[in-house]
Amino acid sequence: MADVIPLQPVNTPTSNRPRRPDWLKVRAPGGDNYHDVFRLMREHNLHTVCEEAHCPNIGECWNHRTATFLLLGNICTRGCRYCAIAKGKPEPIDENEPERVAESVARLKLKFAVLTSVNRDDVPDGGAHIFARTIELIRQHVPDCKVEVLIPDFDGNWSALETVLAAEPDVLNHNIETVPRLFRRFRPRARFEQSIELLARARAARPHLVTKSGMMVGAGETNDEVYQAIDRLRSVDVNVLTIGQYLSPDASYWPIHRYVTPAEFAEFRAYALARGFRHVESGPLVRSSYNAHLHVNAPQH
Repeated sequence: MADVIPLQPVNTPTSNRPRRPDWLKVRAPGGDNYHDVFRLMREHNLHTVCEEAHCPNIGECWNHRTATFLLLGNICTRGCRYCAIAKGKPEPIDENEPERVAESVARLKLKFAVLTSVNRDDVPDGGAHIFARTIELIRQHVPDCKVEVLIPDFDGNWSALETVLAAEPDVLNHNIETVPRLFRRFRPRARFEQSIELLARARAARPHLVTKSGMMVGAGETNDEVYQAIDRLRSVDVNVLTIGQYLSPDASYWPIHRYVTPAEFAEFRAYALARGFRHVESGPLVRSSYNAHLHVNAPQH
């Protein structure tokens, strides 16, 4: 496949950000279901990555009465250069949060729940026990609900990973976010190979678990590097892949280098499926939890 060299950054302080292409335009969120979910989150003092990360699909997903719950507060201990979630010193972990999340899943009558979190490098297990307890309580409140967890790297604490795996999530997701060449600048306190090892360990520990990862494009990588990252994920038997356009929150974050076309996203999807992924979501507005309910039952090819 032809390599595409990225353009110069398009949102640096010294340049005018070009108008987003039509394929990146979304409707403003609204509708009865959207407002119901919004009220429920406020009533239970819960956070969602949909809001904190400025997800472009919030209107679509909330109108389907689905949301990705953000555990462990809304302040992250890391300073990744692409992420809109607040950074700093977080509040102490709220041990009652799992119960509130489970009650909300029941109130929403969800058939599929996604749990993610900020990084909590300030606590020994990175908050893994909160993931595990939330899974357990969801299963008690809504036995038929499937659960996906989108976990941090736990700073290489493999006991913390096992704590989450022992709670038997239906899907274990950990995003690489970008290609190896950009990784340490994009995610200064993480390592590409550590993320790959986490996914490999999850597969080894639970051979039948659906594993998943995702990345953003348009941040300065080449298309050949995207294909190489896809191959690396398949080398550790990741089942599900998501690929979306990187959109920086503002000019102080990592710059957008280019807008990747829908045709290129289609090529990424075709390449990944040919390499053996069960399910691939690849498109400009795709985010990690987009259509997540389809991933757990993705057929093997």
